[in-house]
Amino acid sequence: MVHTAQPLNPAVAPFKKSGDICYVAGDWSVQALAHPGEVQSRRQALASATSAMRWDLTGIERLDTVGANLLWHAWGDVLPKRLRISPGLQEVFQALASHPGDATAEPPRSDRWGPVSAIGYGIFTAAHHGKAMTIMLGQLVLDAAYLLFNPARIPWREISAQIYRMGAQALGITALVGFLIGVVLSYLSSQQLQMFGADRFIVRLLGVSIVRELGPVLAAILVAGRSGSAITAQIGVMRVTQELDAMRVMGISQSQRLILPRVVALAVAMPLLVVWTDVLALLGGMLAAQAQLGVSSAWFLQSLPDAVTFANYMIGLSKGVVFGILIAMVACHFGLIVEPNTESLGRRTTTSVVTSITGVILVDALFAVLLSRVAL
Repeated sequence: MVHTAQPLNPAVAPFKKSGDICYVAGDWSVQALAHPGEVQSRRQALASATSAMRWDLTGIERLDTVGANLLWHAWGDVLPKRLRISPGLQEVFQALASHPGDATAEPPRSDRWGPVSAIGYGIFTAAHHGKAMTIMLGQLVLDAAYLLFNPARIPWREISAQIYRMGAQALGITALVGFLIGVVLSYLSSQQLQMFGADRFIVRLLGVSIVRELGPVLAAILVAGRSGSAITAQIGVMRVTQELDAMRVMGISQSQRLILPRVVALAVAMPLLVVWTDVLALLGGMLAAQAQLGVSSAWFLQSLPDAVTFANYMIGLSKGVVFGILIAMVACHFGLIVEPNTESLGRRTTTSVVTSITGVILVDALFAVLLSRVAL
């Protein structure tokens, strides 16, 4: 809101004191106050007067809410008792008086127990999510048992579609990353093995590390970032568009139609992706070993079955199944708790990916501890 009383006169001083009278005149709009240092200079001039003095605002040529707020704060957010002003400008200050701004917030007090409270809040939040995941797992077991006795109700089409999206469409990225990791691991290992004349151990090193550890973990991390985020976003959008509410009203089981197909699909696709990643990583390692150590491809392939035991191979596949179930459940859980707004959708999707990757690493560490006595 801009009030203009008369043509602007740039020669008029914006503020002047004469005895106990303060004369405010000139341009008090945002255009005049936008000049560098103008606000500070006027604020300093106004600070030399008090609201108890007589104020004459009849000389103001233009005033908007920016200039009015500057005067209002100089008066201590109270109209002076002795004020001479035109009716049009008086309406502006009356509006400020009827809608006072928020009081200046006090500086936050230091809380010595802040870190402890944050840790406690994190623990309770993790426990809450863990409880919800446990309930989801129990419901999945019940749904799986029900569908086994009612095979006609199994959503085969949705399961096959999810296997294609999460498995077949992820072959490219897993192949690229697996191949490059194999090259890097083989190249760095070759440099160290050459120093001790242990070139023949390159096959065992690559075979065990890739098949047992790197293959499943790499595939799981890539799937968590790619498919896990997609699952959370899909279910979250259904929450925003109220499709989940519509399913509940129609009596359609969200667990059977949304969660179970995705869990089953990832449980099937992840072991296949692990095998695919292992093959490409070993291929990259074989080519790097041939270039760095002069190891022939035929000898590498002949030595590989002896280097990788059946136990290690089964451990890698088992990790793939567990990682797939974990990623799907975490993604579905965070998708279901999305609030009906886009900000919550983005936040939950990010949390889903981070939680999935962290969970994969923790479960992998648990596998390492429990299966430490299994021969490498």
